[in-house]
Amino acid sequence: MAKEQPEKLTGTSLDIAAENRTHLKALFPTVFTETRNDNGDLVESIDFEKLKAELGTFSDLFEARRERYGMDWPGKKEALRLIQTPSAATLKPCREESVNFDSTENLFIEGDNLEVLKLLQRSYYGKVKMMDIDPPYNTGKEFIYPDNYSESLETYLEYAGLIDGNGKKFSTNNANEGRFHTKWLNMMYPRLYLARNLLRDDGVIFIHIDDNEVNNLRKLCDEVFGEDNFVACLPTVMNLKGNNDQFGFAGTHELTVVYMKNRLSLDDLNGIPLDESDYADYSENDEKGAYKKGATLMRTGEAGAREKRPKGFYPIYVSKDLSRISLEQLSNDDYEVYPKTTAGKEMSWRRSPNYLRETVNEFIIKKTADGISFYKKQRLEEDMVNGKKPKTLFYKPEYSSGNGTAVLKELFDGRIFDNPKPVSLISDFISIGLNKNDIILDFFSGSGTTAQAVMQLNAKDGGNRKFIMVQLPEPCSPDSEAYKAGYKTIADIAKERIRRVTKKIIEEHNGRIDFGDSKLDLGFRVLKLNKSNFKPWQKLDPSAPVEKIEKQLELHIDHINPEAKPEDLLYEILLKAGFTPTEKIETKIIAGKTVFSIADGALLLCLEKPVTKELIDAVAEAEPMQFICLDSAFYGNDQLKANTVQTFAARNMQKEKHNQIIFKTV
Repeated sequence: MAKEQPEKLTGTSLDIAAENRTHLKALFPTVFTETRNDNGDLVESIDFEKLKAELGTFSDLFEARRERYGMDWPGKKEALRLIQTPSAATLKPCREESVNFDSTENLFIEGDNLEVLKLLQRSYYGKVKMMDIDPPYNTGKEFIYPDNYSESLETYLEYAGLIDGNGKKFSTNNANEGRFHTKWLNMMYPRLYLARNLLRDDGVIFIHIDDNEVNNLRKLCDEVFGEDNFVACLPTVMNLKGNNDQFGFAGTHELTVVYMKNRLSLDDLNGIPLDESDYADYSENDEKGAYKKGATLMRTGEAGAREKRPKGFYPIYVSKDLSRISLEQLSNDDYEVYPKTTAGKEMSWRRSPNYLRETVNEFIIKKTADGISFYKKQRLEEDMVNGKKPKTLFYKPEYSSGNGTAVLKELFDGRIFDNPKPVSLISDFISIGLNKNDIILDFFSGSGTTAQAVMQLNAKDGGNRKFIMVQLPEPCSPDSEAYKAGYKTIADIAKERIRRVTKKIIEEHNGRIDFGDSKLDLGFRVLKLNKSNFKPWQKLDPSAPVEKIEKQLELHIDHINPEAKPEDLLYEILLKAGFTPTEKIETKIIAGKTVFSIADGALLLCLEKPVTKELIDAVAEAEPMQFICLDSAFYGNDQLKANTVQTFAARNMQKEKHNQIIFKTV
């Protein structure tokens, strides 16, 4: 029977559990089976014993009961359940607090970062190259999160003063509480889990922390990202004089834990800028210029083992006089070299055969008692652009916490925020983890240091790095300098900081912000977490009294918040249809109706009433990837709705499978 009803646009964020099942089914379709539930209905379920067998594990009774290595704590199960609970919230645009709203690709999102991370799942799944976060350090002072997981949105709305409160509050964490560490873990776990989904396969996350929770953070990240994806734990000297208030030793450092989504996805991270003392190291020269001995061609560590990268295990031939490298044996007395350690462990080369063939002159050949090694010619010209490999101890005078305070103090002509991260430190981390056209996300953005670092780097090298900042509107203390200066929340401080940074960059460039054909993005779009503009759809009960059915139908026809602006609806639909809120949006008139064209016509969205046959025919002719309109715009005309479904179905019959038009109502 032909389909007669359009698909309904879901009113929630991505269903993480359903998404995981979809991925699992694509890998192991045979482990899915049908069983009857308590009502006798057939439902799909997973045969976990069959899944274990697919993975090469065959359990017996002892195996099932055996203790397993892993991290556990009170509340972990609830945290997992929270991850899998979709958000029904939205992000409302706020033009009056934004800069260059219509053209910018930068976002500042005000709201509880857990709800926000859920809402970003559809739009940014696998798109973020780097994250840099500075979460609460759990030092016995306050950090806040919803006490009742199931009411996180309502708790936030009350906290932010967006709805009247009924006693719900964000909880504080006190060092004297028995659940001191578990509260912190329950706060961090779902956020890191959701953040990992947003990372690209070659994405990297930098997490600032101190000694109080670094051990728990490492174990948590091992679980979320995998032990194999640990990159480094970087001590960073923030106060060279030391903090004499600490017991036993004067504390000088904080830590930055670094993990990747998949360490095998790229050869290495980027470098940091050279300083004056580095140039003397490039003491060798050839026809291409100055260079120094760089990294060995053979990979090291477990990630470089032959079994991890089998294509990287192949022979290289070297002439007797060590003057030539080739992929083929060109002389009978050529040395044949495989990537092996001195202990005989088989490893892999860093370059594929084809890539190595093109770059054979870019290596230094060294013969030692243990064999022959190859080292990259680390060229000065390249490193002036790409930077040098950073060491695991981070120290520069510019990294001091006092420097971070001084930068913000200069911007605001006064001290309005305690202990902001130094811009120089975040800039160097961005150089390491982010390329010029990538996205960085900071979901504990504080005073907005990351946004300033991104804008200043773009202004320096003409890059097009984009940022997404997420910050809770945490109230400033009434007796603080910030509050007295008119900043009621930390989010207010961050937004004003970004505005002042954009103004400063424009002044420093004498008003010119062009780099050839590109133009600096010196704006940001403010979005604020709020409840949905749409009432949830209710399933009609045909056995209910006529009056109740009529009431339900009435709700269906008018299920939109009457106070919602068209732009509010537009941005909620964008998020829940999987489009980013920075997409290019144009307004068009099609068949006499105002239609939003998103991403160069990939999505056509009509919020006007009524829907007409002429509009449907014109949209079908335009062939967007998706068309969305209001369900209430059909005014109960089921025949027109069915005809609309059939119009798109007929059009799709003529198109390739990957180019189908998806029709949804909301």
